[in-house]
Amino acid sequence: MESKIKEFMDLVKVRNQHEPEFLQAVQEVAETVIPYIANHEIYNGKNILLRMVEPERVVMFRVPWIDDTGEIIVNRGFRIQMNSAIGPYKGGLRFHPTVNLSILKFLAFEQVFKNALTTLPMGGGKGGSDFDPKGKSDGELMRFCHSFMAELCRHIGANTDVPAGDIGVGAREIGFLFGMYKKMRNEFTGVLTGKGMSWGGSLIRPEATGYGTVYFAQSMLETRGDTIKGKTVTISGSGNVAQYACEKATQLGAKVVTLSDSSGYIFDEDGIDEQKLAFVMDLKNNKRGRINEYVKKYPKATFVEGKTPWSVKCEVAMPCATQNEVNGEDAKTLLKNGCYVVSEGANMPSMPQAIEAFQAAKILYAPGKASNAGGVATSGLEMSQNSLRINWTRDEVDERLKKIMKDIHDSCIQFGKKDDGYIDYVTGANIAGFVKVADAMLAQGVV
Repeated sequence: MESKIKEFMDLVKVRNQHEPEFLQAVQEVAETVIPYIANHEIYNGKNILLRMVEPERVVMFRVPWIDDTGEIIVNRGFRIQMNSAIGPYKGGLRFHPTVNLSILKFLAFEQVFKNALTTLPMGGGKGGSDFDPKGKSDGELMRFCHSFMAELCRHIGANTDVPAGDIGVGAREIGFLFGMYKKMRNEFTGVLTGKGMSWGGSLIRPEATGYGTVYFAQSMLETRGDTIKGKTVTISGSGNVAQYACEKATQLGAKVVTLSDSSGYIFDEDGIDEQKLAFVMDLKNNKRGRINEYVKKYPKATFVEGKTPWSVKCEVAMPCATQNEVNGEDAKTLLKNGCYVVSEGANMPSMPQAIEAFQAAKILYAPGKASNAGGVATSGLEMSQNSLRINWTRDEVDERLKKIMKDIHDSCIQFGKKDDGYIDYVTGANIAGFVKVADAMLAQGVV
């Protein structure tokens, strides 16, 4: 089996040289899915996984815009339309200077499996730009978003490809993007998710990824007759996902003690309660400030510059910042300090060595494609509301989100439970997602 996996990966590496993040994501899937394919005649010999790792379409374009000084700036725009076997392409747009083809292909590949796990009819895609929104004025953001959408609008649509937000793309950016799409196409349709409530948005959508990450952790704990109540939780990041993971964990009785950004992390031994979280939300969402300002407001807390929070003692860890933020040494430290639940709120935040350590210790470890699927699940619910021209209540959307996260958890158990009772959530998520997409691809022929 190792030779089969190596043969497959050698072919993928030849075709995708200089794309480390994409190769890392494919390797993790290949190690669990290829043995499954070999044992199931329906998939064997069909090159299904090879077809899955090749995007159906890659769109790359220039994005010229004018800054406040009158200088013309040129950024790169991308849209990776990875797989549409079970529905329109669905996945976020990321605006960040690190954005490149490798990162977007890894995100799009992960999105295919994540979307399949939600049970909703959504294919996988991802896009974005190397544009850096930090420090930009509203006028600069609007001009960039309008230029970006002037090209992207040719390639998306409510029944073709439905982008959402991601890092660097929040409600404000979605508004600018939607406005230009509406102008260019002369139609009001649910082509973007994460919209404002007054123009087609869904309740719970901003909270969904963070809430879902906590709901998944709760489901994992329930398999051991446990609950998140009373647990100490460390969270990385301080953006949308981290904020709402903190909110929901606190509501369920846990104590969140850390948040972070690229400058370092804060540690508050007393816990980040509702009032303190409101300060963080205002700081990050409105003032665009840095997390170190937290200690000026709450001097009992400490700020650790240039570090991640994985040295802080906890029972539950939720990486909610970015890819590859938890390395092998971080994982060993977490385990040594008593952590036995890791629920990923970001996409692929744990490096391979960290995943190996978590699985070897047989802790409750959930990969992002399962535990952070709440965001795209609620995006799917927003699409449904747009199609029906209705709005569900907050409680209705939250109940649907809880059910979807439970269904994802059940799928992981179905394909990931070992003979000794240990649940391998990585294997479970990969195989459950693969089976749904592969069955659709087989039914549709070689296209």
